[in-house]
Amino acid sequence: MIIEPRMRGFICLTAHPTGAEQNVKNQIEYIKSKGEIAGAKKVLVIGASTGFGLASRITSAFGSGAATIGVFFEKPPVEGKTASPGWYNSAAFEKEAHKAGLYAKSINGDAFSNEIKRETLDLIKADLGKVDLVIYSLASPVRTNPNTGVTHRSVLKPIGQTFTNKTVDFHTGKVSEVSIAPANEEDIENTVAVMGGEDWAMWIDALKNEDLLAEGATTVAYSYIGPSLTEAVYRKGTIGRAKDHLEATAFTISDSLESIGGKAYVSVNKALVTQASSAIPVIPLYISLLYKIMKEEGIHEGCIEQIQRLFQDRLYNGSEVPVDEKGRIRIDDWEMREDVQEKVAKLWLEATTETLPEIGDLAGYRNDFLNLFGFEFAGIDYTADTNEVVEIESIK
Repeated sequence: MIIEPRMRGFICLTAHPTGAEQNVKNQIEYIKSKGEIAGAKKVLVIGASTGFGLASRITSAFGSGAATIGVFFEKPPVEGKTASPGWYNSAAFEKEAHKAGLYAKSINGDAFSNEIKRETLDLIKADLGKVDLVIYSLASPVRTNPNTGVTHRSVLKPIGQTFTNKTVDFHTGKVSEVSIAPANEEDIENTVAVMGGEDWAMWIDALKNEDLLAEGATTVAYSYIGPSLTEAVYRKGTIGRAKDHLEATAFTISDSLESIGGKAYVSVNKALVTQASSAIPVIPLYISLLYKIMKEEGIHEGCIEQIQRLFQDRLYNGSEVPVDEKGRIRIDDWEMREDVQEKVAKLWLEATTETLPEIGDLAGYRNDFLNLFGFEFAGIDYTADTNEVVEIESIK
């Protein structure tokens, strides 16, 4: 079939397998170009198919020669209908990993469920014995707690008062004002249940109870803080409460791993174009201004550059992992540089539909968004007939 991007709001309903493969190959080439990382050799990535999770799997495999198991929840293709992008990413990753002689297997299903946890534990036991790194990079709006059976849905809302500020429709470039009503207590509880640290802790407990964590094992979850511009709707909103919970959970997990010399970290990463961030009002406008400045300064990073730097300079730097006063790894350090944030704040005041093409990088935002779904990669003929039915080698 001829596969074109079909948009609905901040979601693309189609994905391109050839483009996704190119996306994965580009990331692999970047990692190989940066040299070897003295990292983990047996790695579990929970949420492994897109964004930071995919970048973590690629960095582990092609930077450290690691055997990787990836867990994700993606829609497989059927004839006449494309898969979700993470399916194609994972198919491409496995293909390249196997070509390079690396162990790579994948599990597709609800990572919040006890069934998928069980399947993953059994696979580790059978094939790897133990893992020395667990990356937790789940991004889902809904979670059913496997113990209570209750389904929780997260919301993007401020806490305390209505939030009003600028936003942009990144498809049209129209800058407008958005208002979001405040969350109630139930909204906050549900968002923490979905995006907080409870499931991360459940994974680590399950692995530890079955003696599947190597001596000195590390686990890392990903978070975001961001600037004062976005904090009302992000860090001081419902998502921020969930991230607070995630960060507190790192200390609880570290305590539980003390007996095997293990450690849990939260890495605070940079603002990037992801399916999740595109859904948050204000964030696309902030990112388009941020991109412009960071590209001009020569310090712009995508997911793969961020994770390569995290692994090389922080996690596996040969000495102690540097953390901030709250015990977090800060890989958002370039984004949060004072000079960068001052420039963003200044441009924010000037941002209108008319000025944004000049002062922001909306084209870069759109391109990155389409790249998530395998579109807009150079050298690919998007008018060509493409086989949408692509299998993941380890999933039968």
